[in-house]
Amino acid sequence: MYIYNVTTNIEETAHDTWLQWMKETHIPQVLSTGKFLSAKFTKVLVEEDMGGFTYSVQYTVQDKATLDRYYEEDAPKLIESIQQKFAGQLVSFKTELEVVDEYFVQRATATHFLFTYGTLQEREVQLAVFARPLNGFEDELPSYTISDQKIADLYPTLKHTGKKEDSIKGQVYTLSHHELQKADVYEGEAYERIEIQLASGKKAWAYIAKL
Repeated sequence: MYIYNVTTNIEETAHDTWLQWMKETHIPQVLSTGKFLSAKFTKVLVEEDMGGFTYSVQYTVQDKATLDRYYEEDAPKLIESIQQKFAGQLVSFKTELEVVDEYFVQRATATHFLFTYGTLQEREVQLAVFARPLNGFEDELPSYTISDQKIADLYPTLKHTGKKEDSIKGQVYTLSHHELQKADVYEGEAYERIEIQLASGKKAWAYIAKL
């Protein structure tokens, strides 16, 4: 896994406008390219000799090939939009980081079951979304199948059939309330979270495409 880091110093006169634009426009545009798994927006706590304020955005990406495709397919247009809106008011530089290893603190506040049948079962995605790998168990969701229709022609969703013979095997993970909110952000506006009952009798959350 890699981290694409962009550090920016923004002039004080443009700070408030730029900060709002980053949160509401630019970072969502970068994530909408489909190249990145998550983003973290931070303020650098340092007094700059040049003045202004310094921020860092860290985008998590699965591999270098995907990052290279972002540079080729998406970055030029996004960089141009920054220059058009804030020309002469900021200085940015990028850094590529390769994740060597990760260490985690076990949390004892996990209280939600989440039934997964897609990318949330992938370790790289779990690290990006929850900052830890998840330990799950196998269960089944009765009366559902995987729909033939996919979100954006790429991502699977559930289809309720009502037939007892239909069933989907998946992994169930235990999450804290905060982690469940992170899953909501990862799944995005195309999905909604619904409560379902598994074959084991446990109640859990699952994501299904919005109608």
